[in-house]
Amino acid sequence: MLLDQETENEIVYELCQLLGRAIVPVSRSDRPGGAGEGFGTAFFYTELVGATDDGEVVHEWLLTADVATRAAYGEIGLRPSVTEPADAASEPITLPDFADQWLHVPAVGLAAMPTGGLHGYAEDRGWRWRTQQVTDAVAAGVDAVARIGAAPGSAFVLALGVADDGSRPLEAVIERVVRDGDVPRITTELPAGYVGAPVFGVETGPDGELALHCLGLVLPAEDGGHPVATFDRIRSALAEATAGFR
Repeated sequence: MLLDQETENEIVYELCQLLGRAIVPVSRSDRPGGAGEGFGTAFFYTELVGATDDGEVVHEWLLTADVATRAAYGEIGLRPSVTEPADAASEPITLPDFADQWLHVPAVGLAAMPTGGLHGYAEDRGWRWRTQQVTDAVAAGVDAVARIGAAPGSAFVLALGVADDGSRPLEAVIERVVRDGDVPRITTELPAGYVGAPVFGVETGPDGELALHCLGLVLPAEDGGHPVATFDRIRSALAEATAGFR
């Protein structure tokens, strides 16, 4: 769905307000102390896996592009807005054996980390995560992904860029998404730090209002644009990888 510029600008503002705390910076390196040689963005996703008498059962994941995690060393950055108290942790979470911390699905281009260890890390140091998540309700279903066509539609990427001083500012950009064969793709090449970031689209809901949904995540650039690992494939990959534990 292609929107007018005014509406696109309004959605960018709302996206930063609603999900600005869903994303964290990641960086990777092949040597100790060298994190920051490869930059990406990761985001929190809560997957609905069932229900009990006490309520819904969800799994929380940190998702990013597989390429952003394939290194011996890595860091997950901590922004002041995602910790409680704010500024409780100024140093990034440094992880040796970085690639081993993730569930890898190369066929999809996905890396997923269960967040139990991240919550334990915070608890051990006297703070807690204060995040927003891309929920199952916001993540695009099969039908929404299938409706992405050859005609360009409005898309919105929420990411942590890379400034000249090495800081990671929150950025939201307006792009175009099209279907290229079986794979939706962003039509332009994005700046450093955007790989792994969530991509959003909109559709008109039953009540006539615009409904925001997360199409998936940004994969590395190809031919001047970026393929998108869509949520229909992400859900299937997570279900298959964790089938024995649900």
